Amino acid sequence: MIAPSGIRLAGGPKPTLKERAVRFALEKGEVRAKDLTDIGVPRCYLARICEEGLLVKVGYGRYRAAVPKAA
Repeated sequence: MIAPSGIRLAGGPKPTLKERAVRFALEKGEVRAKDLTDIGVPRCYLARICEEGLLVKVGYGRYRAAVPKAA
């Protein structure tokens, strides 16, 4: 279980790579591919996460969390 503050509680499920990447991008604003690999997200996942609309590529090796579109 993950608390609202983003802290993983004992015995709860481990966050997925997608969740880790998006949460990190939300915290930092703009992240580099190296920053994401440093927290354990492989570079091959970045294209998939962008295709799903969770991250947006803003430049060479730079990503930002996608802002959900208002309905």
